[in-house]
Amino acid sequence: MKIGILETGEVAEELRTRHGDYPAMFRELLAAADPAFEFGTVRVVAGEMPASPRQADAWLVTGSRHGVYDDLPWIEPLKAFLRDCVAAHVPVVGICFGHQILAEALGGRAVKSDRGWGLGVHDYQLVSRPGWLADAPETFSMRAVHQDQVVTQPPGTTVLAKSAFCDFAALAYGDPETPDAISLQPHPEFGAEYMAELLDLRAGTSFPLPDLDAARPGLARAVANTDWARWIAAYLRRAEAARDAA
Repeated sequence: MKIGILETGEVAEELRTRHGDYPAMFRELLAAADPAFEFGTVRVVAGEMPASPRQADAWLVTGSRHGVYDDLPWIEPLKAFLRDCVAAHVPVVGICFGHQILAEALGGRAVKSDRGWGLGVHDYQLVSRPGWLADAPETFSMRAVHQDQVVTQPPGTTVLAKSAFCDFAALAYGDPETPDAISLQPHPEFGAEYMAELLDLRAGTSFPLPDLDAARPGLARAVANTDWARWIAAYLRRAEAARDAA
């Protein structure tokens, strides 16, 4: 199964040498869950766009420092491409910015939230448990770095998880057992060292110091990154089996 990674943001140069870019983070995460996955990258942030949804067996939209409301030449084409993927039943996974732009593309709304920055390790509550999430616990923790969030649920979606900070933290599009797309606000691809270095790099500029002071004590907490890699892989394999059966 070939997963096309839609790269919509760039890791800061100061961190890229040690941690790689976003596609590298996702390759490492998902290959550990399913070594048979193959990967390709389309640098949407640099103006590239896939020729067709069928260019890959599935797509993953990365995080980004940009907002879905930014006036960038690739935002609207990306929304149109995601709608084409859903119409063609080519599965899509959206993470952080990818979560937000999927919602925007498919009838929801994402904004710069008046709740401010969500930084550090957050706790999430499972709301719905489709088969590919069968062994998910009632609560899980994940690393979060976002000020934007989905505020209007797209039609035809199921909320999979929520938190006190984020009402729509994970969504399934269509039948949650075999959804056309899934998306997640927090970052399963972020390791502990990358997260700590990112917060230090942006301290006092992007990230307010009081928010960082509140986030830092919890950075060492265990997170469900490998679990979410496994659940994403289970979703993709279930989508592949449904396609083959059809």
